[in-house]
Amino acid sequence: MESKDRSEKVFSGIAASPGIAHGQIYILAEREIAVPKYAVAADKLNGEQERLDNAIVETRKQIQKIQEEISDSIGEDEARIFDAHLLVLEDQALIDESIREMRSAGCNVENAIWKVGQRYIEAFDQIDDEYLRERASDIRDVMRRLLSNLTGQQLQHLGEIVKNRILVANDVTPSDSASMDQNGLLGIVTVAGSKTSHAVIVARSLGIPAVVGLGDIFSNIHSDSVVLVDGYDGKVVVNPSEGTLFKYGKLKDKKLSLEKRMIEFTKDASRTRDGSRIDLMANIERAEEAAKAVSLGADGVGLFRSEYLFMNSSRLPTEEEQFEAYQSAVRNMNGLPVTIRTLDLGGDKVMDSSDMPMYRESNPFLGYRAIRFCLDHEKMFLDQLRAILRASAFGKVRIMYPMISGALELSRANQVLEVAKEQLREKGTAFDENVEAGAMIEIPSAAVAADTLVEGSKFFSVGTNDLIQYLLAVDRLNDRVAHLYEPTHPAVVRTLKSIVDAARAGGIGVSICGEVAGDPVMVPLLVGLGVDSLSMSPALLPNVKFVVQNMDMAEAKAIADMALETTDGSVILERLLDFYTSKMDQLY
Repeated sequence: MESKDRSEKVFSGIAASPGIAHGQIYILAEREIAVPKYAVAADKLNGEQERLDNAIVETRKQIQKIQEEISDSIGEDEARIFDAHLLVLEDQALIDESIREMRSAGCNVENAIWKVGQRYIEAFDQIDDEYLRERASDIRDVMRRLLSNLTGQQLQHLGEIVKNRILVANDVTPSDSASMDQNGLLGIVTVAGSKTSHAVIVARSLGIPAVVGLGDIFSNIHSDSVVLVDGYDGKVVVNPSEGTLFKYGKLKDKKLSLEKRMIEFTKDASRTRDGSRIDLMANIERAEEAAKAVSLGADGVGLFRSEYLFMNSSRLPTEEEQFEAYQSAVRNMNGLPVTIRTLDLGGDKVMDSSDMPMYRESNPFLGYRAIRFCLDHEKMFLDQLRAILRASAFGKVRIMYPMISGALELSRANQVLEVAKEQLREKGTAFDENVEAGAMIEIPSAAVAADTLVEGSKFFSVGTNDLIQYLLAVDRLNDRVAHLYEPTHPAVVRTLKSIVDAARAGGIGVSICGEVAGDPVMVPLLVGLGVDSLSMSPALLPNVKFVVQNMDMAEAKAIADMALETTDGSVILERLLDFYTSKMDQLY
């Protein structure tokens, strides 16, 4: 029975897509397909398999149609979300297991594929890693569509029914988000979900405020409830009072004005007030993102994550396919530098390819990954290095090796690079003979022995995500210990300083490409420690550039000196927050 309590209630979740929305809700009910179960004679099982084949073909067409619609209405990058759905549909292991289930049980194919799909979904739901856990939603979405085609039961499409409403659901599938009227949906609220869910990715692209992970909100709403969604702080207010609406109305105006003003700062160079240059670079996964980075004032690409060329394919990409992607990114940057990270598979990044099988490991983050994997598969590594070198003929390219643990590993990587160069010379293929190669510093051993890596590196790039995780022995994706993941921990600050000192002594530059580089609060500390360049998601560039342009190097060094003498990371963070607030107050 619906509650009619009209009092204001505030719920806290995860801020998933920024913005503020206010309006009446639309409750999206679970739409499970009723799966029939019946016995099938042995001589009829081939017919069941044929039904499955036809349903797969039909489902593929539907997904491709949705992908085309998303590409036309939102963009190609967002449309690639559905590449994962097509891969699920073409997963031969899942299909074969479903056929075995059907034949061994002598049952209809719908029941078999439902059982197998549930096993897959339950397995992914148990994974600690947030991004991989979200892939259960992909499987669930594809299974629902496949079962719809097998049973003839129609799926409900949202379309116009959410126009001028705030969608409230247990979770929102990518297919749901594809059918939303992007000009009418006000906001999204979900019980489950995370920042990495596909629906949230689409919401951010459309500028739709979203809060996820709210837990039990259904018992506090009814079909005509009015809610306010705060996608900045992750709050949802049910039955907001006039005072609350006034406060958020002022905040919305302030945020929109701020965002417009931030964009203005991207037009000027990233220099401190006293003239020190700090290069602000972009982290990208696809060549097309380079153009957006340029439009937001990036000084280049500090991290091209090449592994996504491998992860989005059921086979190894050829040298030619890689070359085309790297060349496209280089051309899109209009002469600005592009740093391409060599294949960084392993850990939470897995490639499902029969050409190059990945092995299950009890602790993949400490296992067979990144440069270790590449050096063991030299032919594949050479293909990639040749592709990168060929792209260097079209602009400034740098090569970055991930997860270097010591000088010997770095030397081996450089030796393979020299082999790739010689192979291109023999063919008469053009490339930049002076292309620079550098090491990622993300393992404590590399940080401690950074001075031994200088000789084989033209630059260092610090991967703070893994470095902090390894230094503090904290899995940042584990809810029980994630609060101990502390970028301002004195051990982190001192380690960064020692890396910078080693680079300075060797005459090479230092960049940071981890998440802290895109955090405007952390900017003065990193710059004060002597970091030359910060690389981040393109959308974060305006805010970081504003901070750089509105501080003096003396201020940054004073904060760094304080941090190096402090034993309490929370004190460092408090100083940084005060500094950032003072700069934002000037902007307001």
